[in-house]
Amino acid sequence: MKQVFKPFLILLWLNCAVTNVSAQLSQSTEVLNKYQDSLFNITHTLFSAPTNEERFAQNAKFIKMLVTALKTPSSFDFGFDSLQTISVVKSPDNTFKIFSWYIPTLEGTYRFFGTVQMATRDGKLKLYPLIDETNQIKDNNQITNNKQWYGARYYEIVPLIVSGQNTSYVLLGWKGNTNKTSKKVIEVLSFKNDELQFGKAIFQGPKNTEVKNRIVFEYNKLNSMTLRLDKNEQMIVFDHLAPFDPAMEGNFEYYASDSSFDGYRLVGNQLKLVENIELKNDPNAKDDFYIDPKPKEIPVKN
Repeated sequence: MKQVFKPFLILLWLNCAVTNVSAQLSQSTEVLNKYQDSLFNITHTLFSAPTNEERFAQNAKFIKMLVTALKTPSSFDFGFDSLQTISVVKSPDNTFKIFSWYIPTLEGTYRFFGTVQMATRDGKLKLYPLIDETNQIKDNNQITNNKQWYGARYYEIVPLIVSGQNTSYVLLGWKGNTNKTSKKVIEVLSFKNDELQFGKAIFQGPKNTEVKNRIVFEYNKLNSMTLRLDKNEQMIVFDHLAPFDPAMEGNFEYYASDSSFDGYRLVGNQLKLVENIELKNDPNAKDDFYIDPKPKEIPVKN
């Protein structure tokens, strides 16, 4: 008789276990939705605050609540989709996700904030806070870590899979800058000995030029710039930036796209620059989203 009922008992136990897991997930989702609503309200207050002091005070409140929310079970799989001013991007291999955002100051500059949340087997929270030290980084080619971060608001993660090496990740981000120019960045994130490293000697430019650890673009604030992964071309593609007039060379306030495209393609263990790509600039929501929120008048040089 025991052998007759044993399969039934096992099936019943499995059904109960699945039901309990589903109930726990539903409960976690309900809790996370409440946190998301509260976080949304804070961001609304943050961006409308009339002084820098109030904006940073609201941001501190946001960070505290975000960390509390991420302690909720299953938070790694929660999208936080309502937080449109906060970028939440998960790596394609589900290893980690990055929260990144900025605070605009009244002076027209930006301060960036963020954290990297790791996927863990036991579901416990593992975070790496990102500390924006842009003003202290004098060399854009410097390799840094999460406590010395070249801040940006990331919107795309591209894994770099090279045989015999741990996977690194290319991060595409908008960096803002001043009331005259904007920046975008191609960053590389690596995990070494349970620590984060930003930057890697991987960007190979024209012949006889130095291999770079990071790529930074700067251009006129009124213009948008394409920077994205093109899956058809298997390349990271971007607008070629040039001054409005050759006499303005090196003054990025006068730089914009010249309607041509370049890209980086993985060749061996490096990203090699490919110039003058034949590429149709299809409309892309990411391009439009990263136009600066407060356009300024384009200065005219006499």
